[in-house]
Amino acid sequence: MKFIVITGLSGAGRTRALRCLEDMNYYCVDNLPPILVSKFAEMCAQSQGKLDHVALVVDVRSGSMFKELSGELEEMREKGLPFEILFLDAQDETLIARYKETRRSHPLAPGGRAIDGIVKEREILGDIKKMATHVVDTSNMLPQHLKKRMRDLFSETAGGTGMTVDIMSFGFKYGIPLDSDLVFDVRFLPNPFYEPELKPLTGLDAPVYDFIMAYPQSRVFCDKLVEMVNFLVPQYMEEGKSNLVISIGCTGGKHRSVTVARFLAAALSNAGVACQLSHRDIHKA
Repeated sequence: MKFIVITGLSGAGRTRALRCLEDMNYYCVDNLPPILVSKFAEMCAQSQGKLDHVALVVDVRSGSMFKELSGELEEMREKGLPFEILFLDAQDETLIARYKETRRSHPLAPGGRAIDGIVKEREILGDIKKMATHVVDTSNMLPQHLKKRMRDLFSETAGGTGMTVDIMSFGFKYGIPLDSDLVFDVRFLPNPFYEPELKPLTGLDAPVYDFIMAYPQSRVFCDKLVEMVNFLVPQYMEEGKSNLVISIGCTGGKHRSVTVARFLAAALSNAGVACQLSHRDIHKA
């Protein structure tokens, strides 16, 4: 049985994630009272396969009842009922922007400032986040990216039983991606930023890529990085991890990190590893 409990910050994408799972033929329930979770899971386990893929959202909308969730999950564990916890998170500024865009009030601050509700919610969710099987930060995700992540994590026909490696280039000046599993700093490599003809280009352009990879330290680092990741992927798979986020950063996320991310993605793909490549900050000034 596949039983997924979705929780996390209001505005971080719980409803959209539930819809994605519904599209993957999960039986979905929104805003189930926490005190019913273990009973519902037991009913699903006894359904003779009729409810073997289930996803439900449990969150702070249940008010004071939310504190019952930890005990319900512990009861499920004692009964041997399998479950996974998906915790959706996002940066405060992203959540505030989403509330302003939708013109909705935060459930913990009706009619008040969204940031006050966010602070309260983070405090309430602290213990559950520590229990989470998967923590996904949606701050920089478009809807299609979240859908892809849901398929990678939970679709048995779309890579959910294997390992998907998400490789992301980024700029340290804009912050480290919050959902990173591994972070590599490539600011020690030669910087095309100081070459006038290369500065306006990116690591997607051949002149920049060739400039960086022409240096021996670049080739040595990239080869060692590929070797290490090829070693790590089966180790993570053995532990049941289905998604690995590798973030590669330089100063602005435009030249060196993009080049190394491209090299790594190509090498892993050639080795048969399912990869997703993205460049978070490539178009930022």
